[in-house]
Amino acid sequence: MARTGQRQDLCPLQFCGGNAVPVRDAPASGAFPIFHSRFHAPRHAQHAHGFTLLEMLAVILLIGIAAAAVSISVTQGLASARVRAASSELAGALRATRTQAIVRGQEQNFDVDTHANSYRDAKLRDVRLPKGLRVNITSAKEDQPNDHTGRIRFFPDGSSTGGRITLKSGKREWHVNVSWLTGEVRVVDAVAAR
Repeated sequence: MARTGQRQDLCPLQFCGGNAVPVRDAPASGAFPIFHSRFHAPRHAQHAHGFTLLEMLAVILLIGIAAAAVSISVTQGLASARVRAASSELAGALRATRTQAIVRGQEQNFDVDTHANSYRDAKLRDVRLPKGLRVNITSAKEDQPNDHTGRIRFFPDGSSTGGRITLKSGKREWHVNVSWLTGEVRVVDAVAAR
């Protein structure tokens, strides 16, 4: 630091590209250094563009289409799962009826009511199918007590009169097949089998 009364040579600085450089032609005086700036005033920033109403409507429309597609696939998946579960329960009830015929040593009946969308299991309980499912039965003519009831009979040796019970929900369709010779019960996805 300079002592009081002594003149200090001050060199004015000029900013050049971010670096301070001395200005040679500036007059030396005891005043503060003079700074010259070569920085230009910032150019006006370009105006930011927002979304137009048409662009926003297009985005909302695309979101709506995507949401509709997802909801349709979820609904179809739930319907398919519901038919699959109902057909599995129906097949289980048929197998239980066959087992009862073997264990008791006497004929057992499995009745399907197409109007009520229900069936009667081995414990003689009426089981209604979930809403939205339709049931059809193909069985021997003598095993159709009326126009909306079909019957599959199981015998003590495990065989049966055979038949097919079909569950439908929209385009989904499942067949529960009962073999007449062995009484075997099989569930078949009709769409996958095509």
